[in-house]
Amino acid sequence: MTEPPVVEVDADLNAAGALVVSCFPSIGFVSSIVAHYLVDKLGLEMVGGVRHPKLPPVCLVQDGKPLPPMRFYSGEPLCNMERCDKIVLIASEIQVIPELNLPLATTLLDWCSENGVGAIILIDSYAQGIGQQHSIFDDDESEETMLGIGSTDASHETLAGLGVPLLKQGVVGGITGVMMGECRRREIDAMAILAESDGDIGGSLPDARAAARIIECLDNLLPAVHLDPEPLLAEAQRIEGEIREMMAVHLNPPSESGGAPSSMYG
Repeated sequence: MTEPPVVEVDADLNAAGALVVSCFPSIGFVSSIVAHYLVDKLGLEMVGGVRHPKLPPVCLVQDGKPLPPMRFYSGEPLCNMERCDKIVLIASEIQVIPELNLPLATTLLDWCSENGVGAIILIDSYAQGIGQQHSIFDDDESEETMLGIGSTDASHETLAGLGVPLLKQGVVGGITGVMMGECRRREIDAMAILAESDGDIGGSLPDARAAARIIECLDNLLPAVHLDPEPLLAEAQRIEGEIREMMAVHLNPPSESGGAPSSMYG
């Protein structure tokens, strides 16, 4: 049997009561833009990562420093949620292979339970059309929709307070779908916020506007962010450019067969 993923974080990290924000790859690089923005604006420090033989054999390089492809960050901004006095951010630009979704979700949720975290927010995005990871039935004809999923009644109340309508019907795939299902089974307080993105089906076009909508929503939970809409969009676009460059250089080398490089965003 393949060994499970392993979370390795600094020994002095105290995650009791933390708000865990999970940002795995999504259409339009939305989750990655949100993660980079929060790290920058909240002054979060990298405190560890996740190891597993089936994760791609790469490291990200930023400012001359190697970073693991799946990282944990931490800091202590003020939260507007009960039981939240710090934040732990899980960030990755690596698409999780299907067979690793459940083992990874199990490892992450075990770590959250063992460390007494307060709540979990999963950041994701979706696009309409055939071949998408999520099948979202959305009655809103606007292209700037945000939808929420909550594992508990408490998370439904939090989403309502943020002004995020609940997803009435749909299928959510990947690590977000697996983690939300496991959170309900374990009765863990978790919510997912999904922004509609105009990124292409392959997810290779960054969508700073969708990321900005989610960050504005998180501003209600994290007063330390203190966002203004216009500077936010400009900042999201700047981060979008950095992520595009980083992904192109480090994670999408040209194919030896001469074909188009594969997208890690499915």
